[in-house]
Amino acid sequence: MDNATTTQAPVSTKGKKVTFRIWRQDGPDQAGRYDEFELEYRPGANVVSCLMEIQRNPVTKDGRKVPPVIWDAACLEEVCGSCAMNINGRVRMACSALIDRIVGDGEAVITLQPMSKFPVTRDLSVNRDRMFDALKRVKAWINIDGTHDLGPGPRQSAADHGVMYKLSTCITCGSCLEACPQVTIDNEFMGAAAISQARLFNMNPTGKMNAEERVRGLMGPGGIQDCGKAQNCVKVCPKEIPLTTSIAVMNREVSKQIIKDIFFNQGDEKKATGGPG
Repeated sequence: MDNATTTQAPVSTKGKKVTFRIWRQDGPDQAGRYDEFELEYRPGANVVSCLMEIQRNPVTKDGRKVPPVIWDAACLEEVCGSCAMNINGRVRMACSALIDRIVGDGEAVITLQPMSKFPVTRDLSVNRDRMFDALKRVKAWINIDGTHDLGPGPRQSAADHGVMYKLSTCITCGSCLEACPQVTIDNEFMGAAAISQARLFNMNPTGKMNAEERVRGLMGPGGIQDCGKAQNCVKVCPKEIPLTTSIAVMNREVSKQIIKDIFFNQGDEKKATGGPG
């Protein structure tokens, strides 16, 4: 028996076409439709580069000249988070979505849709205001008392620093909200990103001074109690942030705050009203 290693000849991609089926919507209140575009297959191309090619020559597969496709993008290197969209039914970053991996050896048809948990601005572009409103709610920043030199901050353990660095890589892309079954386009649930950012700033030595405010920001309508523990968020996060761990940590902090309110605030109220302490 011949034990010599045999290698398959590479499959020729000459003349291979890729069809893009793209959602088109002229405005937030307009009806939507799909346009199909056909491009030559280029090894190593990503979805954004293909959208750029379509934008330069927006002629559909059936020969119609249409307005250029609109989408969000800035950095093109998975840092800004703006190019998140649904690609063949799964939310992902268009800049890091390689055509080779999407189509494989199968039918070269790629469907692009805007994220469904955010209002559509036009075509694939969406309004992410709900994410930034959630960050405001949990006060996802560090307060300082001036612009003067405050000197070196408190030392942090290497373990805490490693956790905080990972949490800080959130790019506010919205993928976690898009994949979450608890988030709908018209409800108030803040989603995993804001919850994880509350954890990040509460771990900061200076941020700990406002930790209770952030915990209270997670309470109330649309807060952490609306999480259904589906764990879809951690599966789609492009930065692999431990979102479910953050939710568990902050859920514990909310529970501790509730207990404090029951036992300590109750005593304060009795003293204020002259009742037995």
